Amino acid sequence: MPTLSRHHQVIIDLSIRILRHAMTRAGEGRVDTIEVRLALRCLLHHCPDRWPLELFWDAAKGDNDIGRAQGTTAAFNGIIRQLRLAGKYQD
Repeated sequence: MPTLSRHHQVIIDLSIRILRHAMTRAGEGRVDTIEVRLALRCLLHHCPDRWPLELFWDAAKGDNDIGRAQGTTAAFNGIIRQLRLAGKYQD
């Protein structure tokens, strides 16, 4: 795994925590908050592909509870996979 600065490690970790929290709340209501938008923006340069970030945002603002929950979960898994493939995140 390429070494990241402590600053980048903290940003990635906090962004993932914000998105994970939003994902767990997505079944209760919309989660298209400024925090989620900022977290996605912070991860933009660390994910090789943009599609999971865009999918998360699109799902976060959905009106259907089940669709929003499923969409954010799928997108979150895609984000984590992108970060792992890029060597930017490990559990």
